Amino acid sequence: MIKSHPLKGPNRLKLGVFAANADGGLAITDVPERWAASWQDNLTAAQIADRAGLEFFLPIARWRGFGGKNRVREWSFETFTWAAALAAATEKIGLFMTVHVPLVHPLYAAKSLATVDHVSQGRAGLNIVCGWNPKEFGMFGVPLVEKGYDQAAEWLEIVEKVYASDEPIDYIGAYYTLKEAVSRPASLQMPRPVTMNAAFGGPGRDFAAASCDYLFTTFTEIAAAGKHVSDIRERAEKKGRDVGVYTVCHVVCRQTQQEAEDYYIRYAVTMADHAAVDQHMAGKKEFSQSHDRDAYDRYRQRFAGGAGSYPLVGTPEKIAEEMIAISAQGYAGIALSFVNYTQELPYFCDRVIPLLKKAGLRVE
Repeated sequence: MIKSHPLKGPNRLKLGVFAANADGGLAITDVPERWAASWQDNLTAAQIADRAGLEFFLPIARWRGFGGKNRVREWSFETFTWAAALAAATEKIGLFMTVHVPLVHPLYAAKSLATVDHVSQGRAGLNIVCGWNPKEFGMFGVPLVEKGYDQAAEWLEIVEKVYASDEPIDYIGAYYTLKEAVSRPASLQMPRPVTMNAAFGGPGRDFAAASCDYLFTTFTEIAAAGKHVSDIRERAEKKGRDVGVYTVCHVVCRQTQQEAEDYYIRYAVTMADHAAVDQHMAGKKEFSQSHDRDAYDRYRQRFAGGAGSYPLVGTPEKIAEEMIAISAQGYAGIALSFVNYTQELPYFCDRVIPLLKKAGLRVE
């Protein structure tokens, strides 16, 4: 008997950890405490988050890095096997896998996803992405797909169909042709584990509205963040669906505001890995639709600090105040990154989560 997935739990504002499977996490920096992303690092961070009651642990899918002094994000753990191992070492937290649809066959994904769902007793989740980096796809000898989310719709349909059928199925689509396909066991969650799509552009949001449970997106300023929530809700309503909206923030939580701001300057400006920041920003700007266009010109520090995500920098009280404001804009959850997860996550959990409970956003 499985329990409800953590993302379906009672807390109004769900919290998770993002990108711990890759070196540096989201930070592109040269500070000596930068995240090494060893297996022990990942295990410790996941168990800290699990004990603190966070709802999810979400990886990035990265096959090559962005160069620079540290060859940023070249070191990363593959997400299916990573999630399976963490599932066996945690108790309550949701374990997501992030998959590039054009690089992973849906039958392989169905089998792997079901395996993690069984190991975790129903805590698996799937973050579906179509990819944007031509250099990564070139490693596989695969071109970027022009209509990637059309392929993603077929891909997810196949996963659901093989789970639902006790008999082999045939499938003929624009991207996949399957003959007598079967995948057993099915996932414990039905019709499949919870799904999230990280998309900013229209095609990705249409796919999320039609096929996923949650959309994972970014914004530049909290005051205008609600427009993205309204957009996905309108798209989902046209499909007769309800899709939750999540975002990502990078965090510097310290006892004083000055201490937090000084550290943010230190790691994201003074000691940023500038060559890697340049490469990352150029690639994202040309090939990805993951941010508002003005973010690339206005917020270089945010790309060094946390892949262009919104910064939560300050005291526990200041950070809680901004998270409350993000929730008020309609966001159902926030994925968090830190320069060093095991060093910084305990303080965040001890000091910020009680403030969110006091505000009524969390009950557990």
